[in-house]
Amino acid sequence: MTRLPTSGLVVAPSSPARLGGLAALVLTLAGCASFSPDGGFETVRQATAGHLGTAAELAWARQPEDLDRIEQRVAELLARPLGMDEAVQVALLNNRGLQAAYADLGITEAEVVQAGRLPNPGFSFGRLTKGDEIELERGLHVDLARLIALPLVQRVEARRLEQVRHTVAMQVLALAADTRKAWVQAVAAGESARYSRQVMQAAEAGAELARRMAQVGNFNKLQQAREQGFYADAALNLARAEQQQRAARERLTRLLGLWGAQTGFELPQRLPDLPPQPRELPDIERTALAQRLDVAAARAGAEATARNLGLTRTTRFINVLELGGVRNSSNEAPTQKGWEIGLELPLFDWGGARVARAEGVYMQALHRAAETAINARSEVREAYGAYRSAWDIARHQRDEIVPLKARIAEENLLRYNGMLIGVFELLADARSQIASVNGAIDALRDFWIAQADLDMALVGKPSLSAAAGPAMPAAEAGGPGH
Repeated sequence: MTRLPTSGLVVAPSSPARLGGLAALVLTLAGCASFSPDGGFETVRQATAGHLGTAAELAWARQPEDLDRIEQRVAELLARPLGMDEAVQVALLNNRGLQAAYADLGITEAEVVQAGRLPNPGFSFGRLTKGDEIELERGLHVDLARLIALPLVQRVEARRLEQVRHTVAMQVLALAADTRKAWVQAVAAGESARYSRQVMQAAEAGAELARRMAQVGNFNKLQQAREQGFYADAALNLARAEQQQRAARERLTRLLGLWGAQTGFELPQRLPDLPPQPRELPDIERTALAQRLDVAAARAGAEATARNLGLTRTTRFINVLELGGVRNSSNEAPTQKGWEIGLELPLFDWGGARVARAEGVYMQALHRAAETAINARSEVREAYGAYRSAWDIARHQRDEIVPLKARIAEENLLRYNGMLIGVFELLADARSQIASVNGAIDALRDFWIAQADLDMALVGKPSLSAAAGPAMPAAEAGGPGH
């Protein structure tokens, strides 16, 4: 006697040769899915190489020795003042959040490999007695529904892995852009703090001179209070500048993944010079749509969801289907051979809900992909406009305002030497000149930040990719077993 599964199709081959052929087919299909040598890391490396430059190095720390090599390389980079490119390199190697993102590649690839493999075949054995009669029941079964859907499932999961690779590549580029901006802010904050300290020193000298002159009766209380007010404001501005310097340095330290003695790294004294000419990008929208990784990820997600919809429609009636061999023997009767069929009747669940859900998810992915493309056009235009404006402002500060303040300072110094103006006018002019230098530093900082934003806008934003969402796994699309 043979007991059937709860629902399914059970077929008994007429000979052991057929069972052997079935087992060989199952083993062949199960062996099709395998792990790549690097978990797809080389794909991420190639996708980011054109934006990071060939000199940039990526490393996935999968073993303890990998961490040792990274630590040694980071120590070499921190041994000298940390430039912008060197800071980006440290972050790409040492940022633990990025290393965690690399782990998504291995996790997703493991899921893809698992989806491409058949479940293990099942074997059943039973011993039944009826008086002196002993009946032995043996059965071998495999999930035939999974076998039918296997090619579709593999294509869907492969697209999901591709989308994860796009997302990780964009996280690499986003970290590089954030590190550039943090480095610029840290160096600029250091410059501003040094100039604020000079302003305070000048104000302190003026306040001390005013106090002494008031003691001998050459200064009234209003003039003394005004100089004392300048000094108090300068001290407050210095405290704020030093706090901004500490905060900017800590933000950079977090992105670099540094701790302990590594946090004592040295930064350059000043920002890089303004480029002679700004970039000219007349066809920037088309360029952005061709290379933005968030647009590519959204497109891949919509395509994967569309394939999942096809999978749902294909498997809506074939939910549980098993193929098996049965051979019963008894000590008092000839061996039983034959076949039996068990089929689930779709009386209550015709799979319509799964199909409707998949169609809704597909339309959602389609609209989000369109939104990503529309936003990409706008963001890249905005970023380029900010970049050009920042370049114009920085050049105006450098070529017009700072030289003009310097000429005024020279003229006032000549007048002071000729005893045409007093020391307080000279100190006030020195404060004004230092303020103009601070304005030039801020303008140069804003330019380099705007350039980093433009570079990121040309490849995409992580927030947009996250909004698009990962491709729906095949199991959720109504695949076998659901």
